[in-house]
Amino acid sequence: PQVSTDEGSAFILCSVVLIGESGVGKSNLLSRFTKNEFNHDSRTTIGVEFSTRTVQLNQFTVKAQIWDTAGLERYRAITSAYYRGAVGALLVYDISKHLTYESTERWLKELYEHADPHIVVMLVGNKTDLESLRTVPTDEGRAFAEKKGLMFMETSALDSTNVEAAFNEVLTAIQKKVASRQVTRGSISAVTLSSPIGPTETQEKQSTCCKSS
Repeated sequence: PQVSTDEGSAFILCSVVLIGESGVGKSNLLSRFTKNEFNHDSRTTIGVEFSTRTVQLNQFTVKAQIWDTAGLERYRAITSAYYRGAVGALLVYDISKHLTYESTERWLKELYEHADPHIVVMLVGNKTDLESLRTVPTDEGRAFAEKKGLMFMETSALDSTNVEAAFNEVLTAIQKKVASRQVTRGSISAVTLSSPIGPTETQEKQSTCCKSS
């Protein structure tokens, strides 16, 4: 992320990606968070689209560029290029479609192949408004997230449940990582997420470490 400071406060510009199968609600999660809008006739995303939102977290002003990536296989080469600059990711599945949940491990593997190894990742079970059609139990999603060292939340872009909370938790984790790397001389413009957090060896441990920071 790009970081600048003035008068005791800091400004962070960071990129976050939304990934997961087509139709799980990524575009509506983005529009709900950035514009408080929901489109019932949301079309399939072509390639990559993005929107921004600025939030105040502790003493930090965080401007998030949130990239909505296409879930369709034919766009994979395009979308994976956007993983490289991202410091946060929301991996989304539809709680009413178990296949979209089953594919999250593949999405996670692809993300880690291209992204910064210290990327903040949250597993998001979307469409909790379809509770009567649920095929992925909350405990199953949470257990998978814990196993992989990810944050976890269930959301509904339709009725807004936990949408703010999910994005803000990811952005707060990013902000904490930046804050923990403040350099001397009163400037943190040199801060990046590329340096290791500690003597961690595996992706799983690094992700867990990020979560608890």
